[in-house]
Amino acid sequence: MAQVAARAQYFSGKNVLVTGAASGIGRLMAQYFAADGANLILWGRDADGLEWLRADLASAGRKVWIQIVDLTDREAIRTAAQRCLDECGPIDVLVNNAGIVSGKALLELGDDEIERTFAVNTLALFWTTRAFLPSMLKRNAGHIVTIASAAGIVGTPRLTDYCASKFAAIGFDESLRLELARAKSAVRTTVVCPYYMSTGMFEGVKSRFSWLLPILPPEYAARRIVDAVRRGSSRVIMPRFVYSSFIVRALPVRVFDAIMAFVGISRSMDEFTGRTKRPV
Repeated sequence: MAQVAARAQYFSGKNVLVTGAASGIGRLMAQYFAADGANLILWGRDADGLEWLRADLASAGRKVWIQIVDLTDREAIRTAAQRCLDECGPIDVLVNNAGIVSGKALLELGDDEIERTFAVNTLALFWTTRAFLPSMLKRNAGHIVTIASAAGIVGTPRLTDYCASKFAAIGFDESLRLELARAKSAVRTTVVCPYYMSTGMFEGVKSRFSWLLPILPPEYAARRIVDAVRRGSSRVIMPRFVYSSFIVRALPVRVFDAIMAFVGISRSMDEFTGRTKRPV
């Protein structure tokens, strides 16, 4: 009970904005933040999903505000962010969660698919953070969470656009963290690099050694992320075996590729089907 009370006290009255909140891990994180006392601002394109979540959280007595936002539209993000600041006040925790995946080989991807992947997975990080960071800096308080991926650490066939966008997301977080440190700001950042999660987004992916690289339950991942924000952790990598990739990367490329093939990462997307409904 003491642990639950401590969690609720930490987020009580704080404004937490989650992008891509209508389903999957975004919905779960919103629910966990709300259970810990936060006020929620929910962004996404799935109006029905957002409204369901709003009603669910409001029934538990939480303050919830939803916005239908197209994260591929820079001006739409700026407009929504300004309205959010005007009506809800400063954001304490910004969770850049929204993401999309095509799951196609490079030459199978359409130009519009590549551009959309980067618009949602990478460029939206810049537009949302630039919109909310100034008020955080002014108050010298706040937290920016970037949901990247283990695919931002190790490349995978059929994920050229996704991996590239997540490599960029990790670089974005690292550079921002160092900028804030140089400015002696108390604003924190957290980058999250999970392996595949069983949310539907990566439906059909396989793990050769599930005891080393399990397909993560989204409830577990969401709870880990919320706990990391509370603790002020700078990085969350799930599962722990993913840390070994930093060591293996120091080996010759031929050896690195052979190890990735052996543990099954190179063929993990072979049976990918992906989610067939629910927009970002």
